[in-house]
Amino acid sequence: MGTKVIAYDLNRETNRPRMAKKIKDTYGNWARLSESCYAVDTSDSADAIFAKLKPLIDSNDNLYVVGLKRPWNGFGPKDVNDWLDDNLDS
Repeated sequence: MGTKVIAYDLNRETNRPRMAKKIKDTYGNWARLSESCYAVDTSDSADAIFAKLKPLIDSNDNLYVVGLKRPWNGFGPKDVNDWLDDNLDS
């Protein structure tokens, strides 16, 4: 498995809940890093994740999928920090 970050900026507010639901339903092991940024633990490649989510974006939206490994540093909720500690590879 490998952890990927999915970051998006959707201009239509109505699309935002659909994107979050798709991420949560598709990738059972996830953590919400911010309002529109998730970390997911998956064997899917960044290209495969992008292909699954691309139908939910418009031409004026942004969507990025990036690999994530240790080391990491940040400040946020304990459950997110614990998730990152448990799921990031070196």
